[in-house]
Amino acid sequence: MKNGSQVIVRPARNVRGSVRLPGDKSISHRYAMLAGIAEGPSRLENYSTGADCASTLGCMRSLGVSWERNSKDGADNTIEVQGRGPSLAAPANALDCGNSGSTMRMLSGIVAGQKFTSEMVGDESLSRRPMERVIKPLSAMGAQIASHEGKPPLRITGAALQAIDYTMPVASAQVKSCLLFAGLFADGETRIEEPLRTRDHGEVALRAFGAKLDRKSSGQGGTGNEVRIRGGQRLRGIEARIPGDLSSAAFFLCAAALFPGSQLTVPSLLMNPTRARLLDILTQLGLRISVTQLEEIHGELVGSLQVEGARLTQATITGADSAALIDEIPVLAAIAPYTEQGIEIRDARELRVKESDRIAAVATNLRLMGAQVEEREDGLKIPGGQTLHGAELDSFGDHRIAMAFAIAALRAEGETLIRGAESAAISYPAFFPTLEEVTER
Repeated sequence: MKNGSQVIVRPARNVRGSVRLPGDKSISHRYAMLAGIAEGPSRLENYSTGADCASTLGCMRSLGVSWERNSKDGADNTIEVQGRGPSLAAPANALDCGNSGSTMRMLSGIVAGQKFTSEMVGDESLSRRPMERVIKPLSAMGAQIASHEGKPPLRITGAALQAIDYTMPVASAQVKSCLLFAGLFADGETRIEEPLRTRDHGEVALRAFGAKLDRKSSGQGGTGNEVRIRGGQRLRGIEARIPGDLSSAAFFLCAAALFPGSQLTVPSLLMNPTRARLLDILTQLGLRISVTQLEEIHGELVGSLQVEGARLTQATITGADSAALIDEIPVLAAIAPYTEQGIEIRDARELRVKESDRIAAVATNLRLMGAQVEEREDGLKIPGGQTLHGAELDSFGDHRIAMAFAIAALRAEGETLIRGAESAAISYPAFFPTLEEVTER
């Protein structure tokens, strides 16, 4: 039940039904940016309904890209974009990225290759997030970037960029996409090496718009993966239907996992192998998942899920899994007390610099619900077999924390109140009504 910015979540008996999810955020951001610098029109169906992806569209409009929403039936969020080609227009005002680190990090790669200066600003939360990881390589390519001690706002003066050979110190799909986008505007071939393989939506999207990239996985003893892109390639507009957001699906899959008798169907869901590790972990925990209607659309795998609840055992999430599941860890941690032997999370220090310090936020809220939690610098150890009670919780202004604890509350004893629940709109405005639809009490 929603009341202003607070939501009260009551315990549930079961989860049953079908959930059609808004378009994947990661793909929506990248398609909107590439459609803007492509030649000709693009039509993007099922574009993400989240505020973050709206921030990307707003920034593209400020850079002279015209687009319009064309949703005749009101249900389908279709965006029609008129591409300008590689030369954008100097913005009259600052580019407002809102709460979206994705927008700021990835779009900085495009504006770095323009012939003008852009100022990129964000809300209070975004203004605290580190941007040094894009500032350093973009500066090496020739852009001039002023920041507030490595944090927003960013003032980026574009230049004729030079290709670089760059080894990323921290695995980040956003930084990789930023540098690939900048590589389009650079003289020569840009080579990026990542310490762990991250999500490849940037590479897949670039290929969908007609760019050529080379990807190599290093062999035995290598340090990771590399991808190369040659500058000066022209993109062309596409027509695409964006698959359902797997990070949003995570909340409903974890809700189904809480109840042994649950049955849930999720049609047209993104099944990208660099994202679908979540399904492996949930299967390992005990959730029964079958995939049907698997197909490839513009290089991305899409399928439908049939899910049945069962007893949950235990899981350990470390190394490459922590990078692959970085957005899903909060909700996995939130259901950990209800598993039989608990969940341990390591190598997830990146969670400390998200919209909130997600490690601290998860530990705080679980303790308020009566759970035992061991908080570590780079993760959490949460024992299983615990009984939780309803409590007054804080979202910490973080959409994933708000949604994760709505799921934890379904199995708690008594009602749970979540303050700042409106933050869910950052990625999924219809989250709470959709959760009500599939919850049986």
